[in-house]
Amino acid sequence: MSRLRIFSEQDAVTPMLIANTPEFIAEQLQKIGVRFEQWQANAPVNPGASSDDVFTAYKSDIDKIVQEKGFKTVDVVSIAPDDPEREAKRAKFLSEHFHKEDEVRFFVAGSGLFTLHVEDRVYEILCTQGDLIGVPDSTKHWFDMGPAPYFIAIRFFTEPDGWVGHFTGSDWADKFPRYENGQAA
Repeated sequence: MSRLRIFSEQDAVTPMLIANTPEFIAEQLQKIGVRFEQWQANAPVNPGASSDDVFTAYKSDIDKIVQEKGFKTVDVVSIAPDDPEREAKRAKFLSEHFHKEDEVRFFVAGSGLFTLHVEDRVYEILCTQGDLIGVPDSTKHWFDMGPAPYFIAIRFFTEPDGWVGHFTGSDWADKFPRYENGQAA
């Protein structure tokens, strides 16, 4: 189940707000310019599905957002708990950074934790199957896929080289819950 928790940057323990319904999550995130939607597949997507199968299942949604936002590249990323590079892949995204283009991800399966640092608030969004999140360019954030990652996501890019992170050097990400610490809360 998707979840949003909003913290004061001064208190990484007690959320100021917790939301579990997609409509309320979308409403809260829209206030800071973040897009949050839920999509349904036009065809079933089974474990082990190819990228082509994923693209086919979500073709109308993909085409709509590509047209709307002018994305030039769309790909599928898949990470499994037995991935031998899972620790390095996880570490790559755990520090606060931003991008010079919107970061748009759609979760076909599994889950991941996006945490956004906007002004004096920290927005922790647990994205699960069916969730689309669009983080505006220059928004400071980090992403945690957990110690045993499992997700399949469609990624959208405006630049051909795709994901380029600009790291802030701050330790904000170390102060807030990791994927495994926030799951039971």
